[in-house]
Formats: sequence, C-alpha cells, structure tokens
Amino acid sequence: MKDIIALQQKIVPELIELLQKRYAIMRNIYFNQPIGRRALSHQLNIGERIIRTEVSFLKSQGLIDINPMGMTVTKEGEELIESLKDFIHELKGLDNIEKVLEEKLKVEKVIVVPGNTEEDPMTKKELGKSAANYLREIIRYDSVIALTGGSTVLEVANGMPQLYAQSEIVVVPARGGLGREVEKQANTIASILAKKLGGTYKMLYVPDHLSKEAVESLMKEPDIKEVVDILKKADILIFGIGRADVMADRRNLPQSIKDFLKEKGAVAESLGYYFDKEGKIVYATPSIFLTIDDLKSVKHLIGVSGGKSKAEAILATCRSGNVKVLVTDEGAAFEILRMV
Repeated sequence: MKDIIALQQKIVPELIELLQKRYAIMRNIYFNQPIGRRALSHQLNIGERIIRTEVSFLKSQGLIDINPMGMTVTKEGEELIESLKDFIHELKGLDNIEKVLEEKLKVEKVIVVPGNTEEDPMTKKELGKSAANYLREIIRYDSVIALTGGSTVLEVANGMPQLYAQSEIVVVPARGGLGREVEKQANTIASILAKKLGGTYKMLYVPDHLSKEAVESLMKEPDIKEVVDILKKADILIFGIGRADVMADRRNLPQSIKDFLKEKGAVAESLGYYFDKEGKIVYATPSIFLTIDDLKSVKHLIGVSGGKSKAEAILATCRSGNVKVLVTDEGAAFEILRMV
C-alpha cells in the first residue's frame, strides 16, 4: 500500500487532497449527525458552496442522507469511514511515527490519530474511539477497569459500542469528583462504560480536594473502603493527562501550592500526581487512592491525551514510567518528536 500511496502523491496529488477533504466531511457528519450544511461549513472552515457540492456528490454515492433535520451518514458510509481510517493513517505516515514514539518514550504501544484536538473537536472523539477499540482487544470477561474523569476519557466510554448484555466486568472510578460538570466526572463515566460492557460499576462518593486527614477518615467507612479495595485490583486503568498549570487551576489548588508547583518546574498532572519535565513527582494531591506502587501492579496503563499544547505534559508523564499505552493525536505527536 505504501508504494501505491507514494505513486498517487507523485502523479495525482490532487486526488489525495480530495480524498482527505471528503473523509473529513463524512467524519464530521458522522460525529455530529444530524447536522446542517451551515454548521458543517463552520466546523470545517470550508465555504458553504464547496460543502454543497461535496455533499451532493456523497449523497449521489449513497454515503449520506439529507432530510429536514440535517445530514446523516448511511450504513454504507459508516463502513467506508471505518475502512478509510487505516488508509488515512498510512497516508499521513502515522504508523512510522508510532514506532518512533514507542522507542523514544519507552512505552509498549503508541496509537496516533490524525488531527489536533485543539483545532478540530472531532479529533477528541477519534481519540476516544481509538482507545475504546484498543480496550476491546485487551478486555477480559472479568476485568476490573479503573478510570479517571475528564472530557477525553468520557469520549472513550462514548466510543465503546455495546459489547455484552451481561458480563463480570467491574468499572470503578480512580478518584473523586472535580468541579460542577457531573457528566465528565469519573463516577458518571464509569456508569456509562459499565453499561456498554454489560458489567457493574461502583461509585466513589469522595470530593477530589479533601485533606489527607479527611481522606484517611473516609477510608474507614465500609462503603468507600470496599470501592478502594476493588480499585486496587484493577487490571486496566484509563486516564487523562493534563498540563500542571491548567489542572492546578481546575482543581482550585491554593495559591501557595501553585507557587510551589511553578518553583519545582511541574509541567504535567495525571492521576493526582504532578511531574516535572523529567517525569519526577514534585507533588501529589491528598485524595489519591492509587499509589505509585499500586500502579506497578496494573497490567494495562492507558494514557489518553491530545493537543499540541499538551505535548510537554504527555512526554513528562511517559518519562515517569506510568504509561504503558499512549493514545494521542497528530498535533501532540509531532510536537513530542520535536522535543525528544
């Protein structure tokens, strides 16, 4: 296939450009359906006249439907989108980038999806779907899956199809709640994923910003202790990776702690730990239920994060040794390669 792609790029480069444009249009319709032409034009930053022409072609091929509610992708269109994924992946040379990153970051596996989450919101959905596809490969009928909150991990749950009607899988939050966006909290995401897997889920009713003393006191409560005991048996952990400064603000850390993080050169936050550029822990939030020793016993540590601005944070977290599988996007991948 690589030889064919190389020939196409040399002889008919406009064909490759057109293919990528139509793939982007179909992908955006699929993730936002039903959607109107004007909204699609705004999403892709492509003129409405061009959108109208391309949409007419896609409809004539039976790949999309158009009705008063907006445009939707047909079953044939969905199959084509799935088939084109690998072609676009290879077209962009992302398979080679994955291999280089695996070697540079010293992780078992890297999955890179096309695009940049900071430029195209649909890329985050692709991140989630790719992570969900990988999860399907490794999951066991009796797995214990732990996960954190956040919009990216939410897309992993959303991207998982209904796999089983019933299973022995247990999904449990890896930490307490954060902020007011309930739909992005670990408890909510755990319930979504568990239902997709036909399993059960446990709730961790612990605010994320408690003091160490308060956490130790809560750990004596039987209900909370039961959840934490299950959490420590997890064989799969799915987590997001964020910038230290952004996450310190989001978690409403005291200014004294923010100043400390800045002084220590913290660039990344993941699972309640703050890392410097070399991956060394400079601070840990009190409400942590998975210690570094606990992480060593988790078979599958899956970090999911994208966006060029998070490249340094992703690199630092990988250097910490707490990532075995990284699912990221093209924007972050190229920036990481520039940094290593």
